[in-house]
Amino acid sequence: MCFSATANFVGSAVLASVGVVTLTKVKHRRELLFASLPTLFAIHQFIEGFVWLGLDGVLSPAVTHDMGAAFMLYAQGLLPFLVPLSVLLFESDRTSRRLMLPFAILGGATTLYILWALTAFPTEVFVRGDSIVYINQATNNITVAVLYVIVTCGSLFFSKIRMMVMFGAANLAILLVVMAFKRYAFTSLWCAYAAIASVIILAYFWKSMEERPFTYA
Repeated sequence: MCFSATANFVGSAVLASVGVVTLTKVKHRRELLFASLPTLFAIHQFIEGFVWLGLDGVLSPAVTHDMGAAFMLYAQGLLPFLVPLSVLLFESDRTSRRLMLPFAILGGATTLYILWALTAFPTEVFVRGDSIVYINQATNNITVAVLYVIVTCGSLFFSKIRMMVMFGAANLAILLVVMAFKRYAFTSLWCAYAAIASVIILAYFWKSMEERPFTYA
């Protein structure tokens, strides 16, 4: 995945299938946002397919720029808030929700900063090796990277649900590996994370059918 337009479009189709099946397992409205993540990742990868087409010269520079901006909007601008919020809504244990709340607040603040950065500074989009590189001078730094990892992974470790903690551990491991070995293409390589994460989410919803819906205070 993530090495060509074709790979992104095929990956998007697979993720969309996973997303649709996951959504059919939803039993409570508070599960909906978390269960929607695979579908959102599918749309995300579909968008990057058009970025590849633009960089390959098939689409105009204007369209390429718009598709790159849309990709960044979700990858950097929305995920830092969507992930901790979805986990907070899904969690049924009141004590765990209180512990997760700071991550959702920090995620919201991180999202606001990144959204500002994406509108205030230009984003460079180009190919390096076999990946697309997205560079914004206001988000391409260690502080933002650390905050990003904290808000997208932290709340999961406070869940009472074992598979949520496993999802958080897998999430953290993938993010750290990508940052360590191919940080320049970190944003683009979210596709690999999305595929793995989506399977974990589907597996959890499938396995927990008899346990849900939870009772929410």
